[in-house]
Amino acid sequence: MSEAPAAPRTASADPDRLRGIGLLLRPPVPRAGWRVLPARVGAMCAVELQKLRHDRTELYTRAVQPALWLLIFGQTFTRLKAIPTGGVPYLDYLAPGIIAQSAMFIAIFYGIQIIWERDAGVLNKLLVTPTPRAALVTGKAFAAGVKSVIQALVVVVIAALLGVALTWNPLRLLAVAAVVVLGSAFFACLSMTIAGIVLSRDRLMGIGQAITMPLFFGSNALYPVDVMPGWLQAVSKANPLSYEVDALRGLLLGTPAHLALDFGVLLLAAALGVAAASALLGRLAR
Repeated sequence: MSEAPAAPRTASADPDRLRGIGLLLRPPVPRAGWRVLPARVGAMCAVELQKLRHDRTELYTRAVQPALWLLIFGQTFTRLKAIPTGGVPYLDYLAPGIIAQSAMFIAIFYGIQIIWERDAGVLNKLLVTPTPRAALVTGKAFAAGVKSVIQALVVVVIAALLGVALTWNPLRLLAVAAVVVLGSAFFACLSMTIAGIVLSRDRLMGIGQAITMPLFFGSNALYPVDVMPGWLQAVSKANPLSYEVDALRGLLLGTPAHLALDFGVLLLAAALGVAAASALLGRLAR
């Protein structure tokens, strides 16, 4: 007499089905360590950009100053030919500097927003969430960078209308956006660091206004480093804005630049800025 055939496997014995049932009975392991940071940074950046979606006034008003620099200062000094620019028309030479300047002006007062969030009780709520402080700071810094990229696009359009010979190579324009984001991230972190020290909007406004012009005039945004006095050349070499402008000129105009050095300095400055602002963030909430 032959043996009875073996019983077929039940559906419950299927490994995939068992794993699915296990997920219903046991929640998935939350992401930890380095996997948390990119998700939280993206979330914080998205939150910051939502504010821009509801009120675009800041972008329109901030476009006025760079337009005036290009229309008045740039065209006047182009006629004077008083500043040596290596054969590049002065308006062309100035345009990357104005892009960097307008990006810095957006980011350097970013600390005021975080003080406002503290006064409104928002910062305390953010600090008690599992989000790392570095993610909070980085998200805000890169949101400032995205705003600055939008501002840079406005300046590029104005410069193109004025006849500035800019590149339209997509890869170079992507690199320009990366440079603007890194530079803005540093200056936003610098602002948040100062906010963690002074703890007051009025003091931060005063310090921000006191340092923006020295940072701008102590860089190569308006004139070459070679025409500066010796002490100002030393300041320019320690100023991250100079490296941002140098990279933008090389990418947009094709002038000689030190792109590897420029990107390295901006990356290091942004990382140090995030570390400093993260260390002082808790002081704001006390």
